[in-house]
Amino acid sequence: MELRQLRYLVAIAEEGGFTRAAERVRVAQPAVSQQIAQLERELGARLFDRSGRRVRLTAAGEAFLPCARATLAAADAGKDAVAALRGELAGQLTLGTIPCPPDSFIRQLGVYRRRHPKVRLTLRTGDPEALAADVASGALAAALIGVTADRLPAGPAGQRLRATLASADLGTEPLVLAVPPDHHLAEAGEASLPDLRHEPIVTLTPGTGLRSVLESACATAGFTPNVHAETDDLAVLADMVAHGLGVGVLPRSAARSRQELVTLPLHDAPHRSMTLIWNRDRTSALTQAFLQDHT
Repeated sequence: MELRQLRYLVAIAEEGGFTRAAERVRVAQPAVSQQIAQLERELGARLFDRSGRRVRLTAAGEAFLPCARATLAAADAGKDAVAALRGELAGQLTLGTIPCPPDSFIRQLGVYRRRHPKVRLTLRTGDPEALAADVASGALAAALIGVTADRLPAGPAGQRLRATLASADLGTEPLVLAVPPDHHLAEAGEASLPDLRHEPIVTLTPGTGLRSVLESACATAGFTPNVHAETDDLAVLADMVAHGLGVGVLPRSAARSRQELVTLPLHDAPHRSMTLIWNRDRTSALTQAFLQDHT
C-alpha cells in the first residue's frame, strides 16, 4: 500500500470520477486506474462502484476512506514537522469558506502566503454543513462558516457543531438590501424588513445560513418572505437581483460584488456571523500557523 494510492483514492472520492481525479493529481488517468485496481486487490474488496455516470464509493470504500485520509494527514504532518525544524513551512493547506467571504479573510490569506511562500493554498467554497463535515473528516484543515450559538443552520433548530471541532468567533457582517437601480426603493436611502412584506424576494435555497436567517428575521417582523426565486450560489443570487428577478437580502460583501446593484442598509436586519472551525485532533504545523493569525 502506497501513499500515492491513498491520494488517488481520496481524489476520486471527492471529484466523483477517475478523469477529474487524474487532472487534480496531475497523473494520466490509466495510471490512476491501475493504482486503484492494485489497491483493491491488496484489500480484497472493490472500493468504487463504476456502474453509473458518477463513480461512487462502495461500502468497503466508505469504510476505508477515513483511514486513508488519516494516513495522508499523518504523513503530511510528519513532513511539516521536519520542515518546521528547518524554520520553514511547506506543503498543502486546504481551507474552506462559505460563498463570498469578507475581504478581511481573503486579505489574511494573502498575509499568510507572503509569510510562508512555500505553502500551497487551496480555498474551497460550500455550505456550512458540508464544510463542517469536511473539517471533521480531515478533508479541510479549517473553514470559515456561519454559526449561531454553536449551531449550524441546517433544519428548523439547526445542529450543534461536532465535539471534535474547535471554533473561534471572527465577528459579523451586516446584511443589506440589494435592488436594481430602477427599483422603487433604490432612492430610499435605507429600508426595514417590513418594507419587504410584499416584495418578490430572491434568496438561497432552504437549509443555508442566509435563508434561515432571512426566514427567522421576517417571522420576527410578522410576515413570511415572498420567495419568487432561489439558488444555491450567492454570486448567482446577486446576478438574479441585478436582472430584476426580485430583491435580495445579502451580506454586504456579496452585494458589492455587483456594481450595478443599489445597496440599502437594513436597520432591523440581522448580521451574518463568521466562525472559523478546525479539528482539534488534527492540527498540522501549517494549520497552527494559520490559526495564530485568527485566534
